[in-house]
Amino acid sequence: MPNFFTPRTFAFLRDLAASNDRAWFAANQDRFEQDVRGPALHFIEEFAEPLRTISPHFVADARKSGGSLFRIHRDTRFSKDKTPYKTHVGMHFRHVVTAGDVHAPGFYLHIEPGGASFAAAGLWRPSTADATAIRQAIADDPAAWRRAAHQGRFAARYGTLGGESLKRLPRGFDPDHPFVHDLRRKDFIAMTRLRQADVVAPDFLRAYTQTVKDAVPFMRFLCAGLGLGF
Repeated sequence: MPNFFTPRTFAFLRDLAASNDRAWFAANQDRFEQDVRGPALHFIEEFAEPLRTISPHFVADARKSGGSLFRIHRDTRFSKDKTPYKTHVGMHFRHVVTAGDVHAPGFYLHIEPGGASFAAAGLWRPSTADATAIRQAIADDPAAWRRAAHQGRFAARYGTLGGESLKRLPRGFDPDHPFVHDLRRKDFIAMTRLRQADVVAPDFLRAYTQTVKDAVPFMRFLCAGLGLGF
């Protein structure tokens, strides 16, 4: 199996963190293409078929812009931090119905030096309507939610759910529900850490595919709650 990401990928991102300005990036554009964007697009392209076998409703889109790969440029318009570039690589494999929406159900891959790489799955900061739909699905069938989010291969791989929660339970939900803490969630996501050695290994595509497969029960529940196919 080919290596997609290499130690050079991580070296570029470390160097970028140390010299995060446009002049440095312009002088190192070839390194970025060869060691970061090129391998990421190749990985996305090769992951498309395994992803289709997991679910035909999720997309691995290997375009340079507008696809599964997030831009390296930061949006600094509303941030005090004006450094122009992200110091990580992000890939989001979203549901086809809402493939252009960062808040869509999806699988996420994050590559960053310093032990900060991870794989994630779920629904980040959904709309009020979507969050309410997921909460209602949990309220209506707590046994199915337990199996999907707190047991089996998903829980073994991803552990407990992450993200932010509301301080108060939304109106209309039972405060004595067995998963009241999940009914307060603003995000329905989970993650599992990846070592640099995992990411640069020759079998990383196979290993990441298995990580995605392990999230299937969780993702199937979320999609059903939103009325989406899985």
